[in-house]
Amino acid sequence: MAILNPYHVKCARELDDNSPSKSDQKDPKTIAMLVKDGRYRDVYIPDGDYQELREMVRERERLQERLGSLSSQIIRWLDIYFPEFVTVFKDWRGKAAWIALRRFSTPKRMAEVGAQEILLAWREEMKRPSLKKAEALCSTAEQSIGRTQGSGAAVRSLQNIMTEYELLTMQMEQLEEEMQECLFRIPHAAELLAIKGVGMVAVAVFVSEIGDIRRFKDPRQLIKYAGLNLRTNSSGEFKGKTKISKRGRRRLRHALYKAMIPILATNEEFRSLHQRNLTRTQNPLTKMQSIIALCGKLLRVIFALLTKGVEYEPSKIKVVTTDVAQAA
Repeated sequence: MAILNPYHVKCARELDDNSPSKSDQKDPKTIAMLVKDGRYRDVYIPDGDYQELREMVRERERLQERLGSLSSQIIRWLDIYFPEFVTVFKDWRGKAAWIALRRFSTPKRMAEVGAQEILLAWREEMKRPSLKKAEALCSTAEQSIGRTQGSGAAVRSLQNIMTEYELLTMQMEQLEEEMQECLFRIPHAAELLAIKGVGMVAVAVFVSEIGDIRRFKDPRQLIKYAGLNLRTNSSGEFKGKTKISKRGRRRLRHALYKAMIPILATNEEFRSLHQRNLTRTQNPLTKMQSIIALCGKLLRVIFALLTKGVEYEPSKIKVVTTDVAQAA
């Protein structure tokens, strides 16, 4: 099985007749010509635990997207019916805030039951509930300017949303447990968890997107696979900006960037490399350029750990490779 890039077909369409015309008679000839010349790629379809892990990662993304949507719906509900709620609780997902919304929902109901009743509800599920917080909640509820019409239907809507949120959260936890079990079955994948700042979910995305590491002979192939290889734009005396190609596994590239933020916050060796990139005397990099360069460095580390099965050694993280150092 092979795949032909549609963009290549578009670019090659004018080679024979110097015409941008497109038709059902012309396209098969162009495709056949490209296949004859070997301008196609073999399709890699992961199997076994690699495919299982890839499907789990996609399912987790779907759950995350749905949880984000439900979160927005709850925030919208609070904006309409209890806008002052955020002055008492910074996050509605906190334990005390969740119980208050689950048990009493509207500001009118909270004001009616009083602080002691709310405190008793918190004590059923919390070790040290705050009476001051309960009193502040009741005081705020009494002065709320939220909508009161249609509160009955609004409460049912909130309860349904919170029930669905709880269900999806439970499904997310179960899925992450299965992801970890699957990840540990893949050779040397657990070694990646030794990189400080890289969590289980990030490692699962890396491994699922890369697949069998044995199909890569050099880390530069892996960098190109992620779309982090450089592309130039120059002609004669004109020198355009050098940027990354972004032609590769978008999910892998995005996961590398997201993982680099906590890595720079907690990983001493990568943080020192980042500072070196920003402050070196010759060709200092911007923050974004340095992060992209370090994403390439991280891919090289991942390649070494997966292919050699060695343990992660921070002392060996010394020099940033230059193949993505100019990326914007």
